Amino acid sequence: MKYKKLLLLFFILFNTSVFAQFEKNVLILNSYHRGFLYSDNIIKGIEESFYKRGEVDINVLYMDYKRVNSKLYLKKLVDLYSLQLKKRQYDLVIAIDKFAYDFAIKNYNKLFKNEQIVYSGIEEFDKSKLIKYNLENRVHVVLSRRDITDNIKFISKVIPKLKKLYIINDSLSIEKTNIYVEKAFKQMKKRFEIEYVQYSTLEKLSNKFSIKKQNEAIFFVKFYENENENLNKDSEIARFINSSKLPVFATDDLFLKKGIVGGKLVPIVKLGQETGQVALDILDNKIEFVVRKSIAYDYKFDSLKLGEYKINPYYYYNNYEIVNKPLDFFEKHRTFLEILFLLFPLLVLLVIGLLHNIYSRRKTEKLLKERIDFDETLLNAIESPIFWQNKDGRIVDFNTKFSSMIGISQENLYLSSLRKLRGIKRVGNLLLALENYSKKPENNSQFNFEIKDGKKRVYLIKQAKYKDEKSENSGLVTILTDITKEKEIEQEKERNQEFLIQQSKLAEIGEIFSAIAHQWKAPLVEITTIAQESFYTNEDNNKESESYVKDIMTQVKYMNDTINDFQEFIKPSNKKTIFDVHEAISSLLKIVEHNIRFNYIKININLKTNTNVMVYGYRNEFMQSLLNIINNAKDELVKKDFNNRNVNIEIFNDQDKLLITIKDNAGGINEKDMENIFNPYYSTKEDGSGIGLYMTKVIIEDKMNGKIQVKNTKVGACFTIILEQNHENTCT
Repeated sequence: MKYKKLLLLFFILFNTSVFAQFEKNVLILNSYHRGFLYSDNIIKGIEESFYKRGEVDINVLYMDYKRVNSKLYLKKLVDLYSLQLKKRQYDLVIAIDKFAYDFAIKNYNKLFKNEQIVYSGIEEFDKSKLIKYNLENRVHVVLSRRDITDNIKFISKVIPKLKKLYIINDSLSIEKTNIYVEKAFKQMKKRFEIEYVQYSTLEKLSNKFSIKKQNEAIFFVKFYENENENLNKDSEIARFINSSKLPVFATDDLFLKKGIVGGKLVPIVKLGQETGQVALDILDNKIEFVVRKSIAYDYKFDSLKLGEYKINPYYYYNNYEIVNKPLDFFEKHRTFLEILFLLFPLLVLLVIGLLHNIYSRRKTEKLLKERIDFDETLLNAIESPIFWQNKDGRIVDFNTKFSSMIGISQENLYLSSLRKLRGIKRVGNLLLALENYSKKPENNSQFNFEIKDGKKRVYLIKQAKYKDEKSENSGLVTILTDITKEKEIEQEKERNQEFLIQQSKLAEIGEIFSAIAHQWKAPLVEITTIAQESFYTNEDNNKESESYVKDIMTQVKYMNDTINDFQEFIKPSNKKTIFDVHEAISSLLKIVEHNIRFNYIKININLKTNTNVMVYGYRNEFMQSLLNIINNAKDELVKKDFNNRNVNIEIFNDQDKLLITIKDNAGGINEKDMENIFNPYYSTKEDGSGIGLYMTKVIIEDKMNGKIQVKNTKVGACFTIILEQNHENTCT
């Protein structure tokens, strides 16, 4: 008997030592009170992780911070917990939410010995506090954060015509919330109004949202404290959310199945499970470093609320979960189906047929989805902007080229009407072109359109009606083909043709003038010979006769030089050469000198010092371009007082460019003619051809890669020619 007692005592001591060896003690420091849904769900998740393992003893201390919050209370808690934990050794401490975490690290040396701490919550983590209390290697963090930004974006997508969003949040975290709200609001370009609800009561909120309003929604962050600083119970909050006549979106899953639509949610129980798993890994010495773990979000939605508010999240998330699904046919009639199965063995064949049908349908749906994806890819691969409008004028489909063309995002464009978006400049221009096309398709199929950065494009309109026989939907398909390059090539051909025609005309004139010059030169030579013979054969030669002969010789030489200069001037250039702009201008003015002087016009040339006047191009064509400008100035100047007729030509360098400005004091060009002055066949003169300045622009810009501009000064018009320099010579 004595030995049996000793054996029993040994067995008890052995088992006690074994259990003492393997059982772990964990202290959970809860910021709130028992029955608080948020912290209770975290503890629930922790317990689920611990129960899988077993041999973990949990002790929970409730700080009741929501209902009692004062420095005196915290001081009393320190004294109470110091006494309570003095003779108790824990293997690990879990702090739930910010208040417990701050309390634990601030009073670590008073409450604990060398225990590890796991911080669990959905707040921001401040590492500086750990450094302050020298606890960097003692604290592990398992956190999640309310995603304010993505939830607001999601709300704006599933309610595309959202006008107003109410954000409900209590005063403890409103400032941080505001930052994320403003960030999301800015990204969406302030598409709707936001009203913050911070100080109120659940009764006031119930009255405020008791009336159903279109295109308004509530974003519920949290509202545990009312304006009287009293604590709102979870059941009261759930009652308010469920009674609201506006769709309510949230940041966590506490009130899922209790009235919220859903959203990108923080899974509270999962947060507790991950916290428990990290705690177990620490207890098993599997973690030798400090853990920083973030919990993934859940995308969950209440089926009843989705149906009530006609909200469709399926196009925005791939992985999501629907709760509160209505019972399907099989679940509603399970008993009846079981009876049928027992009574009618042939039902098996029916089930097989149904399964085959389901399989075929899913296969068809898969093929259809693949075809839709292929069609979408093919549609977006087309370079031309395309869009579909239904019979009401709403855009039901389009490719990315169209949305990029008018500068509106795909989310804002879908199911919108071009007429409602008419206030946007590009949409207004497109709508005007479509209206003109609908009146006279044969005359208005092309239109000019300004895209981003001020670039202009030319589009060809093609429209066709469509009708779906099955759905009886009908509408209009519009294809906009970009023909800018074709138009540019066509215009370039026209300019080249005009240039060649002009050169051909000059060549013909040159041939005619060469023939005239040949006929003129023979009499000039004859006059010279007669004058010389008369002088040398006359025996009474005197100084007066000699002077007379010299005058004849001078005039003959001048006429001969003038003929040669003009013959050289009207000769078209065969190829580009490097020429002196100043010399070309001087030669031109020498040819037209008598005409200019006869009309009492004074032309001044100002060549700035150290100007590089060498350019690469067509010398004669450049002179003809300048002659067109001078002739236009002359025609206007002869209408003015002959005592004050001036044309000032200035030549100078600006960076790597050569600039020639031609200014007159003839009063300037009419503003309505300014935009069209370089257009072909546009003339302000009754007998003008409208080809002179057009050819000037073709020669300067297309043939010499330069630029010509015109503007009015205080006294007249100013033409500016800009050419590329050639650096082989610099005029001093």
